[in-house]
Amino acid sequence: MKPVFTIVLLVVAFNCFSQPKTAADFKVNNRALTITNENGVSVMHLSEADNDGVAWLIGGRFTNGNIELDIKGKDVLQHSFVGVAFHGVNDSTFDCIYFRPFNFKAADPVRKAHAVQYISSPKYDWELLRTRFPGKYEKGIANPPEPNGWFHARINVNGKKITVFVNGENTPSLQVEQIVPMSGSLVGFWVGNTSGGDFKNLKVSK
Repeated sequence: MKPVFTIVLLVVAFNCFSQPKTAADFKVNNRALTITNENGVSVMHLSEADNDGVAWLIGGRFTNGNIELDIKGKDVLQHSFVGVAFHGVNDSTFDCIYFRPFNFKAADPVRKAHAVQYISSPKYDWELLRTRFPGKYEKGIANPPEPNGWFHARINVNGKKITVFVNGENTPSLQVEQIVPMSGSLVGFWVGNTSGGDFKNLKVSK
């Protein structure tokens, strides 16, 4: 029984990885990455800039499973788009789940319904999806987090099915099917046009 137990442990270790702690562990596109310590936890900050930006985890590979992490944006209209890119082929081709914190608790119900978004870059951005499939690839959050605070996200990918849970809720905030099959396996932190963001406690299980 002991050899079998050892093999199981190796398989589990191989299929999980956590957030690296140095800038050298990331390949960053169109952003500056800084790392600070917050109560013993490494916080990754991506700077603000025009156009999208991403920090890929070097050596991180993901196709199916769970991506869990804590994210913080800000409550500034149209200037806080924060999330995770995965199935990455390169800096422009990937699936992405991202959040708009400035819409979390918006009084306008239309804005509030645009809190969490799925896109398939580069062909299917938010604007095309909203026009062709209104309300399908973006949703509100039933119990929205504070727009300026940390919130926890879990993204479950099971084949074409992508499900997003926020702050440990059992009911998904978003559930979609992948639009375009992706051959890539890169995973990393993503921020949108004019946006920066903070990320910590990343855990990926395959």
